[in-house]
Amino acid sequence: MTDVLTNHNFIALDKALDAAGAAITLAMRVPAPLKSIADQVIRSASSVPANLAESHGRCGRDRLHFWRIAYASAKEVDSHLRLLAHAGVVNGVEAEKAMETFDEVRAMTWRLLNPRP
Repeated sequence: MTDVLTNHNFIALDKALDAAGAAITLAMRVPAPLKSIADQVIRSASSVPANLAESHGRCGRDRLHFWRIAYASAKEVDSHLRLLAHAGVVNGVEAEKAMETFDEVRAMTWRLLNPRP
């Protein structure tokens, strides 16, 4: 990612922006019959960094709420990308890279939700 808009070294957000950008790029190439799934990719992918960014300005249960939404949206975009890759309408290698980055975001978000004692 370029250093256009960094958010005070919130690594999960930076990774989420990278993953969302890759997923949205893939979704924009999907042919008409599967556009509804591509639209879901765009919505769920953009939800991940949006909720992480919003959590950054919150505290307490509000913060946890946005982390949970980001985690769930990352799971959702993963399933939609897998479906499109299995259907052969997106590049499988590029989709796998995006999914791996979303997996890293989920791992980071999981640690935010479940801190070690």
